[in-house]
Amino acid sequence: MTVPVPVPVTVIGGYLGAGKTTLVNHLLRAADGLRLAVLVNDFGALPIDRDLIVGGDGDDGGDTLEISGGCICCSYGSDLMEALLELPRRRPGIDRVLIETSGVALPGMVASAVGLLEAYALDGIVVLADAETVRRQAADAYIGDTITRQLAAADLVILNRCDLVGAMARDETVRWVAGKAPNGRVVPAERCAVPAELVLGLHGGAGGRESNVLRTPGGVAASVLYESLELTLDRAVDVGQMARALTAPGSGVLRAKGCLRDESGRLVILQVVGRRAEITAAPAGATPGTLVVIGLRGQLDRAGVGGAAYLSS
Repeated sequence: MTVPVPVPVTVIGGYLGAGKTTLVNHLLRAADGLRLAVLVNDFGALPIDRDLIVGGDGDDGGDTLEISGGCICCSYGSDLMEALLELPRRRPGIDRVLIETSGVALPGMVASAVGLLEAYALDGIVVLADAETVRRQAADAYIGDTITRQLAAADLVILNRCDLVGAMARDETVRWVAGKAPNGRVVPAERCAVPAELVLGLHGGAGGRESNVLRTPGGVAASVLYESLELTLDRAVDVGQMARALTAPGSGVLRAKGCLRDESGRLVILQVVGRRAEITAAPAGATPGTLVVIGLRGQLDRAGVGGAAYLSS
């Protein structure tokens, strides 16, 4: 009997006004055939761009929007767990779930709740932060604790609106955020223009459909800001050692995914987001031998990642 593969879930957090709305709309435009379900507290908190909306679902009390490309957006109000349990009935065959938390929510707690459901698997926690205001907000007596706890839970921090600060202030803020997100990586951005693969995950290299060329929203070639590395592995590898190398502080890896044969001969999927790695049994039909890695241009340690002894030349 084949065990169902859990649906990957990405939790998107960040304080009010950090850019969550913009990011989610970008991701819906870049779904490229992926059937996404976006769960939000309420539609007022996440206005889906009108040209993406196909229609509403009256059978669900007006809390569901049909989105182009086979995607769906549901309001879960105060009961996220019930919404996740109901989702397979509402839309069978969903490929991935995005949970957009409220601005004052703690994404780490949301991620912990997702971990209680066997049908789902946490893919990553992505937190938005405003380069202009995040340090001031973190020092605020009323909201500072929320800001710092949001950052501390992140696998990836998208430091948005970097175009509104000077280069020196941006670099200082990147370093400050990195200190507040010890288990994550910091991705500077303007208007949330990051490749969808950073948030939605990589689809090639694990028996799934091939990844497209990385592009940022608006048609800007991501090669200006990001670089990718595809490694062909022709033998069994120490997958644990590889995971440690990819998540090391100086590796510069933002995302990585591959189907590999471990030293015992098993096929496994290695996924890395930020500094968190997960190794799981490969699904039926997965093809081993390729690892795809994405990092910021100039910061990806290509020699360290690709030239280590446990990788093929």
